[in-house]
Amino acid sequence: MLNRLRPVPRPRTGALLVSAATLLSAGALGAAAPAHAEDASRVTAAVLPLDGTRQEPVLYGADTPYDTASIIKVDILATALLQAQDAGRSLTARERGWAEPMIRESDNAAANALWRQIGRAPGLAAANKRLGLTETQGGPGAKWGLTRTTASDQIRLLRAVFDPPKQGRAALSEQSRSYLRGLMNNVDDAQAWGVSAAGSASGTALKNGWLQRSTTGLWDVNSVGRITVGGHPYLVAVLSDGNASMSDGVSLVQRTARTAVSSAAGA
Repeated sequence: MLNRLRPVPRPRTGALLVSAATLLSAGALGAAAPAHAEDASRVTAAVLPLDGTRQEPVLYGADTPYDTASIIKVDILATALLQAQDAGRSLTARERGWAEPMIRESDNAAANALWRQIGRAPGLAAANKRLGLTETQGGPGAKWGLTRTTASDQIRLLRAVFDPPKQGRAALSEQSRSYLRGLMNNVDDAQAWGVSAAGSASGTALKNGWLQRSTTGLWDVNSVGRITVGGHPYLVAVLSDGNASMSDGVSLVQRTARTAVSSAAGA
């Protein structure tokens, strides 16, 4: 059973002061690397207004692939929900016990369990074909955090959850969409940063991801979700890599989200 839903709060500085040891998952995400890595950051954003006629997102930066880190957890749960629908059932109590901390707290052990259950990358690929994703490739073996995706593909996934087709049958049922939206709208306070910085305190749903690459010591920092700006809803995906620190990546993602949403509002 879900806890009572509450709006995602605005980002707090204290939420970013998390020890790096708590942010890494051996196997799924990778090991820590030497500090003092040189910043070589890049960033891409995609923004789609939901109350207009636009079908493709406004892009900010090159729409090239990035590591997902923990934003893949939305896709993992969408896949699990789709597989449960195919079997004519809802998620089991055990599956819900994995899903809630995976989304709300970004729990990696829960993600490991659901990643195995969905059939890892092949299971993800089969679901993504039905969800409309075309540029996402599941990570090798147990390494779901090394799934590769683009900002525009993340908008396609968000549309499958928040803005299903007006005609024809949506891949995810309303029950499945509502369940996933509810979890994204109820993330833990420590997770409340990212694209939410570009919107109001209410009406926000999001999932963030962060990963320090063992090969370079640089950080992937990503954020995806639905926000409300001036009473208008937007789907937003911001992907970045090459950040010298997690806090640098969070700042870059939040600045980019604000700029990209402002640009999309005027497009």
